[in-house]
Amino acid sequence: MYIAILGRQPALGIAELERVFGGNQVTPLSNLATLIDTPTLDIQTLGGILKAGHVTAEINNGDWHSASQKIVQHYLSQWSSLDGKITLGISAYGFDVKPTEVQKTGIILKQRLKKASVSLRLIPNQDTALSTATSHHNKLGLSDNKVELLVVKAKNGRIIIAQSTGAQNITAYTKRDQERPKRDAFVGMLPPKLAQIMLNLAHPAPRARILDPFCGTGVILQEAALQGYGVYGTDLADKMVSYSADNLRWLSDTHHITFDISLHVGDAMTTIWQQPINAVVAETYLGQPFSAPPSPAKLDEVRRNCNHILTEFLKNLSSQIDSGTPVCIAIPAWRDREGHFSHLPLAGTVAQFGFKPHEFHNVSQNDLLYYREDQVVARELLVLTKV
Repeated sequence: MYIAILGRQPALGIAELERVFGGNQVTPLSNLATLIDTPTLDIQTLGGILKAGHVTAEINNGDWHSASQKIVQHYLSQWSSLDGKITLGISAYGFDVKPTEVQKTGIILKQRLKKASVSLRLIPNQDTALSTATSHHNKLGLSDNKVELLVVKAKNGRIIIAQSTGAQNITAYTKRDQERPKRDAFVGMLPPKLAQIMLNLAHPAPRARILDPFCGTGVILQEAALQGYGVYGTDLADKMVSYSADNLRWLSDTHHITFDISLHVGDAMTTIWQQPINAVVAETYLGQPFSAPPSPAKLDEVRRNCNHILTEFLKNLSSQIDSGTPVCIAIPAWRDREGHFSHLPLAGTVAQFGFKPHEFHNVSQNDLLYYREDQVVARELLVLTKV
């Protein structure tokens, strides 16, 4: 049994886990964490998860005091004969306690272990939970002597104690995003971790050939190649096709991998794509960027334009892919000053184009929105199957 610490938009992480492990295997504890019934979990393959760990202890109902006692008792027994110095961090989720209380648990354990001649370095808690960056840079969870305890209190009072198996590799994400040779802020900057989430939401078969009909600078293609998929990208602009080619060459050189690749210019509304197409993953046309919410008239104009382009795209795509082909696309939604979203009409009418929305166990398709607080244009993720 594993626990996953969810990101800023937890529905995305839950949906991703459901697609990878199966909806019946995922049990959300709160908007902070979820359990996954699986013998193995590699966090580096999951874009929507901040940290992961295997469950070591549970308390049916309790508070931080009872969790603290359990931690000290369990790990004093586990580590009393351990060789080498231990680096320990403790992260508490869902508890109404101060960081000093979490830190105190580590201090007590350190003092008890000292009597057994075991040395422990305790990472200080600025907050009740260590940041992902702190966990990553201290390599917590990556060896027996570098440990992070993830202590989660569920909404029903259940307490889960897990030992981390690693945190999100923010260094690798940053390199793939910022060190690739071609970037273009005007066409949008799809984060690599979101591309990874989208690939997992499509959940293609191993070694499938992934089509991105709006490939841009190739972020989705890069992440697909890293997961061992064949990659096929098209874009309306020849410059974008060239950028994707340069970035994929860079990826092959820097990561020492080879992969099947095909790129060419093509309008997603009319292009005849090469076969086979085993899955489709794409950030589609999001319309013009906005630094502030547009007027109702302007928003209506942009929505109608985007809806036309993406409707024609889905019609074209539907005629060229087989029944059962998985699709995950990001389409635009616009956030107003009150935090409400305006959606494209097609989001609720994909059935008429030959697609069936995926039914999740613990979240709704309507929850799958990716955005930052300062953004007007959000990405709404549609997870579909060709009927």
